[in-house]
Amino acid sequence: MVAVHIHTPQDNLPEKLGEYLLAEQDKALSQSKTFKVAISGGSLVNVLKTGLIDNSKIAPKIKWDQWEIYFVDERIVPLNHPDSNYGAFKVAVLDHLTVKQPKVFPLNASLVGKGPEENKKIAKEYEDLLPKTIDSLLLGCGPDGHTCSLFPDEEHKYLIEEKTQRVMWCYDSPKPPSDRITVTLPVLADAKQIAFVAEGSSKQPIMHEIFDLKNTKLPTALINKLYGEKVTWFVNDEAFTKVETKTF
Repeated sequence: MVAVHIHTPQDNLPEKLGEYLLAEQDKALSQSKTFKVAISGGSLVNVLKTGLIDNSKIAPKIKWDQWEIYFVDERIVPLNHPDSNYGAFKVAVLDHLTVKQPKVFPLNASLVGKGPEENKKIAKEYEDLLPKTIDSLLLGCGPDGHTCSLFPDEEHKYLIEEKTQRVMWCYDSPKPPSDRITVTLPVLADAKQIAFVAEGSSKQPIMHEIFDLKNTKLPTALINKLYGEKVTWFVNDEAFTKVETKTF
């Protein structure tokens, strides 16, 4: 069963996500020397900054030097490009860490902009460096129900239906930039925990589709169905206003 945590502004969603990650960190480090995390971009990076960097209760407990950070999807652009998920994370989080730094795995920027064969190579190289098991996957949810760069329309079934390749080149993203890499469902299947973050009134229609209608044509709803026992949603009450079901 999917766990859903609905937060008012007073509840402080970034803090709750930070507490969740702190618990997952401690669990992982009790069994291993590293905590392996894979993150998406977008608004999530600012939530992470608020919950992990700005929060005076949580920040001192984060053992950044034992974190390994990967990206569940990435735009095939230079790392300093405004569309780069790595670049956004660097500005929001990494640039604020003065002593202990995590080990971060961006895509191979030397191959960016060189053509389709190089884009395939970027995806293959990222697949090769990705661990078999990620401790925590941190995902967003687009207004269309996409997550990572797994989109719900027919044209992108080649990504959501992939069973073997763990990282693929998405060559026709409906959201620019069109060239991306993305993890596929096998990575989610092997992950220990999956967390979604969704905020704001713009997410109301898609939350209704995911949780009331359980429309598994949407990657987010499909992930709930397939891996629900390890899925946690962190949402604010504004995003969840139209959701009627109380059983997830």
